[in-house]
Amino acid sequence: MAGKVLGGRYTVQDRIGTGGMAIVYRGLDEVLGRTVAIKTMLPQYATDPSFAARFKQEAQAAAALSSPYIVSVYDWGKDEDTYYIVMEYLRGTDLKSGIRRHGALDGKKVAQIGSQIAQALSVAHRHEIIHRDIKPQNIMVLRDGNIKVMDFGIARAKNSHLTTDNSVLGTAHYVSPEQTQGKELGPTTDIYSLGIVMYEAATGQVPFEGDDAITVALKQVNEQPKPPSQINPNVDPSLESIILKCMQKDPAARFQTADELYHTLRDYMAGRLQAVNAVTSVIPVTTTTNIAGKTTPIIPATDATSASRTGGRSTGRASRTGRTKPTTATERARQQAEQRARRDRRRRIFTTIGFIALLLAIGTAVAMYFSNRETTHAVPNLLNYTQTQALTAIADSDFFERGEVTEEYSSTVEEGKVISQNPVAGKMAERGTKIDLVVSKGEEPKQSVEVPDLHNMTPTDAQAALAAVGLKGENGDSVYDESVEAGKVAQQDPAAKTQAKEGDVVTYHLSKGKETVEVPSVVGDYESNAVATLKERGFVVDVDYDNSNSYDSGVVMEQSKTGTAEKGSTIRIIVSVGKATIEIPSVMGYNQADATSTLQAAGFTVVVNTQHSDSESGTVIYQSPTGTISSDGDKTVTITVSSGPEPTYEEPSTDTGGDQTVTVEDTGNNGNAG
Repeated sequence: MAGKVLGGRYTVQDRIGTGGMAIVYRGLDEVLGRTVAIKTMLPQYATDPSFAARFKQEAQAAAALSSPYIVSVYDWGKDEDTYYIVMEYLRGTDLKSGIRRHGALDGKKVAQIGSQIAQALSVAHRHEIIHRDIKPQNIMVLRDGNIKVMDFGIARAKNSHLTTDNSVLGTAHYVSPEQTQGKELGPTTDIYSLGIVMYEAATGQVPFEGDDAITVALKQVNEQPKPPSQINPNVDPSLESIILKCMQKDPAARFQTADELYHTLRDYMAGRLQAVNAVTSVIPVTTTTNIAGKTTPIIPATDATSASRTGGRSTGRASRTGRTKPTTATERARQQAEQRARRDRRRRIFTTIGFIALLLAIGTAVAMYFSNRETTHAVPNLLNYTQTQALTAIADSDFFERGEVTEEYSSTVEEGKVISQNPVAGKMAERGTKIDLVVSKGEEPKQSVEVPDLHNMTPTDAQAALAAVGLKGENGDSVYDESVEAGKVAQQDPAAKTQAKEGDVVTYHLSKGKETVEVPSVVGDYESNAVATLKERGFVVDVDYDNSNSYDSGVVMEQSKTGTAEKGSTIRIIVSVGKATIEIPSVMGYNQADATSTLQAAGFTVVVNTQHSDSESGTVIYQSPTGTISSDGDKTVTITVSSGPEPTYEEPSTDTGGDQTVTVEDTGNNGNAG
């Protein structure tokens, strides 16, 4: 199955678990690039229409449940002959393993776990789905300490007609009495199972043990659990009363909804003890029917908070608010009569039990006497015993003898406990038979391997490269990397060429290609601000300059890209240097004709004035304006042309004596005066 792609999308990787109907694999969603759990139906069930229908129902039912405390279902389908469900991949350990490793948990932690399971059940029950297999193995404790309820594989909606009977499908240690008896199941069956889960978490052990499932199931129906505080004295009385109320044999005596249980546990954790006590009052004695159809009395669990305070006598009635109401003399007399009747019943029950116990003791002694004389006996089951416990059991049997004790590595049996025995348990053997034991040395030390370089590999190639050296791959968050093609490995942890242990997980991160970012608009900003803004977004900036009649000098008037662009690309901006100017040709000293021609060729209009001057007549002696003007300004240039010196006139002389001066007037024809 490893390497197979289901639904054209989900690549199956390594196996992570096996159930009664299915195998669970770690997988990779190639579309979203995330690690998922893939649950596939076992082949022997895939061809059975009823199982296929149940598998489909499980997927549809679980997908409809949305809660932070329920494992999410992403997808389901059929690929050739394989039915599969794609679920959230959880990182953590199941509660059963946690209890085995750490023993009894702190009371507040028990209440926290119980309240979260109750919230998950509340969501399921609102969808009319009964889980029917609540047990620590189906409770995943995440790394942050919160839990998720898993495996709705035997869950059944109330309106489902897929089964024709009420077969008990759960685990015997956690099933409710009504489930054992094949009765109609309601939400309170899950509450009973949750009570046992909290019992085990608080004490480190299940309330009922037996050699086989039938024995345990009978105890679920007929026996009362030992109060948790008798096993673990640290169990708080209020928590104990909550657990025992969940475990009442009569469904009507339990919490009636998961919400009710959740609020009670929440009140307990908050220290509101009166609210807890009020809902966990003593449940009266009832009877139930066991598997064989016999009626058996059920002795109620004692509420540690009500009986202990009054010496077993009730002084009033508990109201809904938890307050005690005074009782009348008639009612007190009735209560006292009922108490005397209960004491008489208990006395008769205990007398009967004592008599039965005596008969059993006598019968056991006789059986042991004759069994010691037998020549064959069933080999005891020593699996999971510690070596000391197993050898003690062999010595105490007075029938078998100690054989060879060897040690082997085991990944499933903890160190120091029996992995296997020879002869096997239950086999009939003769007196004096030696029992050989194989004891676990714990998990075999892992070999060191070199982490391969996954750079530029596809996810499939990366998984294959890791598997080749005994490592596991996990797809982490994707990253931007312009040097690696999108969809291939860009980063990994641990790094390539480092050392790791066989079975370790290497997380690889796929490339999303070059990062694209939004290009901010900087038109209208001053050059310095625009450049800083674009560089802050990761762009290279190229600046050009040009005249503009619309933008002030120093202001950005154009940019090359808008929208989105690859990070690191170049954005070109054009900055205004103000309005364009035109240089006015200088025509000072030019004659009038040349000056006019020069200015007109430059696009100017010429206005000519004349003025007497010492300069040669016809020469430009002044122009206005000079230098430069705006390209959209007035283009008229005024020049002043010399008309020569100003004429000089002499007054005629009136002196008749002496020398005489003759003034010749210019007549314009250059002739002599006549």
